[in-house]
Amino acid sequence: MKRWYLYPFSVLYALVTGIRNALYDVGLLKSTRFRTPILCVGNLSVGGSGKSPMVMYVAELLAQNYKTGVLSRGYGRATKGYGVTNYESNYKTVGDEAMQLFERFKNRFVIAVSERRVPGATKLIHDMDLQALVLDDAMQHRAIKPGFTILMTDYSDPYFKDYLLPAGDLRESRGGKKRADVIVVSKCPVNLSEENKTYYRRRIKPQGNQKVFFSSIVYDEHLYSKHKILPDNNLAYYDILLVTGIANPSPLLNHLSNYTSKVKHLKFKDHHNFTDQDITTILAEYNKLGEYKLLLTTEKDYVRLKTFDYLRDLVYYWPINVTLDDPETFNHTVLSYVRSH
Repeated sequence: MKRWYLYPFSVLYALVTGIRNALYDVGLLKSTRFRTPILCVGNLSVGGSGKSPMVMYVAELLAQNYKTGVLSRGYGRATKGYGVTNYESNYKTVGDEAMQLFERFKNRFVIAVSERRVPGATKLIHDMDLQALVLDDAMQHRAIKPGFTILMTDYSDPYFKDYLLPAGDLRESRGGKKRADVIVVSKCPVNLSEENKTYYRRRIKPQGNQKVFFSSIVYDEHLYSKHKILPDNNLAYYDILLVTGIANPSPLLNHLSNYTSKVKHLKFKDHHNFTDQDITTILAEYNKLGEYKLLLTTEKDYVRLKTFDYLRDLVYYWPINVTLDDPETFNHTVLSYVRSH
């Protein structure tokens, strides 16, 4: 959303962020390098741009051959400092994104949180003897110098059409894209035409060393609850209450419309900390539905909602993954960086 009346403040914001980036670029602000390969998944804008599914993709890819870790800041948690996600963790102690990763992948790779990236990365690499580390949402955290950066930009709201905060949603100027090794246009329509790809490449203007890829969201063929698995082709039989606390629920709503039109949507802000009153509201709306009804949420929201006794046995989540237009080249590019370091 563009807020032109705030443009004068965007000029000031551009000045501050530009000076900060320049100080890092010339070395007056310290940016720590690590001998261990570090890959950053980030974006230039606030809000959802498909970072979390890409972190999953990259970490799972690396974990096939290397001892891999993921470090996030643990946004929305009630704790501070460094912590490793384990079976005793919950979204309040490590944040919903780290908990989502652990719920899906368990011990396939290590997941830790630290709002201070340098000491967090140092401890995680040392304690776990890591061979590769993925930084989640760290493009503007320049105290670490990643060896490989993946820049995500939303197909429906690309950075090259956006403006700096607060008039737009960019955290830093469009020029920040020069730090990326790979640029991924995320949440693309399936079977995106070559004509559209050409348009995005032309607007992105990749530098000689940069590669551009296009990714789409792919939904699992099943929905999952604590005890049950439901095939997605059964959705048409239910009245559905959809509860979301993510930045952009539109892709999920669009996908759900392919199965049913009987959907009531309760939308909460991104990383919403659900309260007892929220749960009362959710249950009241759920009870208004017909005899055959379903309470549905996202995988990230599930790790929060399942902690409430009244919802634990009711709520289903719908996992997502990403698919790339050229996975062989993408995988080779990522793995080549790790092998060479």
